[in-house]
Amino acid sequence: DHIFGNAAFREIGATIVGHRNLPRALDARGPFYLQSFREQIGDALMTGVEIIPPTMLVDDRLQLDLGGRVLELQAWKAAHTDNDLTVFDSATRTLFAGDLVFIGSLPTLDGSLLGWLRQMDALAAIGAVRAVPGHGPVPAAWPEALTAERRYFEVLARDIRKAIVDGTPLSEAVKTAGASERGNWHMFDDYNERNATAAFAELEWE
Repeated sequence: DHIFGNAAFREIGATIVGHRNLPRALDARGPFYLQSFREQIGDALMTGVEIIPPTMLVDDRLQLDLGGRVLELQAWKAAHTDNDLTVFDSATRTLFAGDLVFIGSLPTLDGSLLGWLRQMDALAAIGAVRAVPGHGPVPAAWPEALTAERRYFEVLARDIRKAIVDGTPLSEAVKTAGASERGNWHMFDDYNERNATAAFAELEWE
């Protein structure tokens, strides 16, 4: 949902910038993404859509001078995924946070729960006053936009840790972990068990 427009920009010769890990992720999951969207929206709307990899990679940080405006790009360690990239416009103090920030719709965990929680302090320290989340209303006040997401992951981690200590099987733990957050998020029933499964797999090795 973030890269399917790349083909249009390639046609005009644009440089496509991505996290250093993005090419590997696209190689591994690109065919699945294409098939999944065909099933969701139909072949007609997917005509001409293809996976276009980045032509410039960000290892850590990169400044792009667009002529009178400098954008600061940052590649993050594993959080939502292992290839999260943010863009900070210092002129307007606007952070384009991508899927490191979900507002209203339940965050989806495809990287590391502990990593995501660790990155939040560094994210909050960015000198933005507003953010553009990957999912949710725009603009969002910063760093307040992180509050609900942080709470959800802290609750999920707490519940999963308790289940592990209590010897609760994975199949049972995922049905109750994070349940107190259900009324706070759209699509909770679609993604919470998946998040809990990923969290269990990560936290049982603490």
